[in-house]
Amino acid sequence: MIKELIVVEGKDDVSAVKRAVDADCIITSGFGITPKILKRIEDAVEKRGVIIFTDPDFPGEKIRKTIASKIKGCKHAYLPRIEGTLNGDIGIENASPESILAALSKVKTEVENPREEFTMTDMIVYRLSGGNDATKRRDALGAILGIGYGNAKQFLSRLNRYSITREEFEKALERI
Repeated sequence: MIKELIVVEGKDDVSAVKRAVDADCIITSGFGITPKILKRIEDAVEKRGVIIFTDPDFPGEKIRKTIASKIKGCKHAYLPRIEGTLNGDIGIENASPESILAALSKVKTEVENPREEFTMTDMIVYRLSGGNDATKRRDALGAILGIGYGNAKQFLSRLNRYSITREEFEKALERI
């Protein structure tokens, strides 16, 4: 049983999560996040913790940012896009139980005052920005580190906000 409450977008996501783990979930109903839902999430953060586990697409990221900006202390789990894609549809509901378990095992917590361990220079030097294969490299690295896919600026922010160490970063780079 996962102690934290898992925030997902829809009923099918709940079904997929429950196939993988014993956990309680809150459904945002996509962009339909009401003040009542936000209050439930806020209460859960204080009582047992919350993991935001939205779809690995633009709407999912927007929902994640909305919740995280209004409620501090949430944890984050990211499903790699390729593991949530089925017939062109991207979502948690398409992921295997193994993929969901792997994503939830890499939960990250944002720090209040992100450090500046990584800079845009690192992104360029390690071919995570500006190169032909930068998108694929960020996608693969984000899956290994458990911080999801993002454009270069988002990715850099996540590296610092989730306190990824230089050692973790370099070990993950070796794998790709």
